[in-house]
Amino acid sequence: MIAVGSHARLLVALDIDGTIMASDGTIATPVDRSIGLVRAAGHQIVLATGRSLAGALPVIERLGLTDGHVVCSNGGLTIRLDTSAPGGYRFARSELFDATTVIRRVLELEPATLVAVEEPGWGWRVNTLFEPTQVNGEQKTASVADLCSSPATRVALAAPGLRRHLEALRETGVTVTPAGESWLDVTGPEVTKASALEALRERLGIPPEATVAVGDSENDLDALVWAGRGISMGHGPSTVRAAADEVTGTIDEHGAATALDSLLPAIDTTPLPDLAAQLAVAVDSAPGVAKLRVWHRSGADLAGAEIQSAVARAWVRHAPIPAADGGTMLTITDAADQAGLGYPTTDLGLRARWTKTKPDDGTTVYELPIWQR
Repeated sequence: MIAVGSHARLLVALDIDGTIMASDGTIATPVDRSIGLVRAAGHQIVLATGRSLAGALPVIERLGLTDGHVVCSNGGLTIRLDTSAPGGYRFARSELFDATTVIRRVLELEPATLVAVEEPGWGWRVNTLFEPTQVNGEQKTASVADLCSSPATRVALAAPGLRRHLEALRETGVTVTPAGESWLDVTGPEVTKASALEALRERLGIPPEATVAVGDSENDLDALVWAGRGISMGHGPSTVRAAADEVTGTIDEHGAATALDSLLPAIDTTPLPDLAAQLAVAVDSAPGVAKLRVWHRSGADLAGAEIQSAVARAWVRHAPIPAADGGTMLTITDAADQAGLGYPTTDLGLRARWTKTKPDDGTTVYELPIWQR
């Protein structure tokens, strides 16, 4: 495992439901803050969820994620966030499979089974309408023949006591993951959160030991084993807790925040507001000399901010400052002062000024050298 403080970039996979989001759909303030700080430390937050894309998008928006990747549908779909793309994302990896055999088999075993075939980004084709709270997105009824007519990323099956047919359905060659006694999720052969995360890790060039996963359910088991550091939520079932390297607090105890805070530099940001805390963490974790970079598209409000670091005689992006979005250059410099960050001075003792550049993409960029005092 790569030690915190080594300036290594970590891939941090976070489950959504039961891990960062409570059953009432809320994300606790400590968890939200810790996610922002981990991003400011330069680590890659990757939501890894059983939710469909339609169900993940509101969470992505709620967290203010505008770049990076999200694993949906228990590994069946990976998207890359991109503000220039329609909807704010592009498809990065899709694991399609023929669901015909497993659909026909489950209907032989339990004719009243509700079957839903995922339509990424929109909703589901279903044999019978599910309750709105059971699935995310729109629903369209279809015949069994239509449900089987094209490859799928994920199929959801629901019927009382359906879990008793778990092994029989696995014998059809697909991956079947239980979510309680009456719900099964189906993805392609050997497709799990872990398989999608491993493909992403290889693509990003992150060492296997520089991976962290936090989860609470059976669909997180493979990811917790895959990660260099697997962390189970304290309320997870015994099988999940046993599979993990360590156990954090429950969702009511904000266990995800505790786990995420352990990935941060050893500086006390407790008394600081979010923006100042993110700046302090970003500068402290930068691998070289740092500078603050902000940009506008129109008006005075910032469209974004980041810390860049000098690496091998070149400036590279180290980390975003999520809390700066929508602020101003004044609020960000005030926050830097709150965080006790320093600036270079001239021979006359004057503080360095923002320098302005204008890239070809139409933004207006300002930069300012910055460091820990």
